Amino acid sequence: MLPIEKLVAIYLVILNIYAFALMRIDKIRAVKDRRHRIPERRLLGASAAGGALGAFAAMRLFRHKTKHPAFAAGIPIMLLVHIAVIVWLETL
Repeated sequence: MLPIEKLVAIYLVILNIYAFALMRIDKIRAVKDRRHRIPERRLLGASAAGGALGAFAAMRLFRHKTKHPAFAAGIPIMLLVHIAVIVWLETL
């Protein structure tokens, strides 16, 4: 059995890759003007669940959703909260 720290790290890596990929796929679909875009709820949900770093990196790298207030402010705030929680857990 893996220690909880490794399980959490694996979870965060997978979720950040997932959030990054979702943002990339949505950007490709936005450029191609496709109807089947990824709902903002799913993008924000993946970010809130631990994928804020991946979503933030994708936002900056692909210039996607940078003008939407829920993303422009929400994703960086989620990222700061995630960092604060990790730092806090490290002090326990």
